[in-house]
Amino acid sequence: MINGKKSKSVMDTKVLVKAAFLTAISIVLTRFVYTFLPIAGGVPAIRLSVGEVPLILTGMMFGPVVGGIAGLAADLIGVLINPQGVFHPGFTLSSISWGLIPGLLFLIFKRRDTYEKKYSKANIVIAVTICFIIISLGLNTLWLSQMFGKGFIVLFIPRVITVIPNIIIQSVILITLVKYLKGVINA
Repeated sequence: MINGKKSKSVMDTKVLVKAAFLTAISIVLTRFVYTFLPIAGGVPAIRLSVGEVPLILTGMMFGPVVGGIAGLAADLIGVLINPQGVFHPGFTLSSISWGLIPGLLFLIFKRRDTYEKKYSKANIVIAVTICFIIISLGLNTLWLSQMFGKGFIVLFIPRVITVIPNIIIQSVILITLVKYLKGVINA
């Protein structure tokens, strides 16, 4: 400590370690704990997983830059460890977005004066909903359409059905994590 303040390198190290830990959890959840639901002639268009939760949490805790880097690292390392089909750079962009978008939203929410207001249930549900609409319904459906040569709408409609349960499940997980990780997030 210098004059009662922690040095910048100690804070950077803490952020790096926490972000790396969440990235590793995301890799495990995304690459090893999932299931696919085939649609549109057997195309594996719907993956059920909670691998996005650690990336969203990274963005919420450390901002859009760290969240985006965590998403990039999770995707690239995950592809090297356990590739799931053909590599498509669009999915890397999607993975970056899972950390980037919540990071941007929580910069806006940061203006709230207390931890409870910043990380309120409403803010978490808003962030998760926006992420799923932009990334899961928008970007990922586009990438799948490009990869498999199926129409966007053919893939989009079944994916809409799975978004609502995913939003609920991932919001509940994040609300619970934020409640119990208050000391870690503020440290």
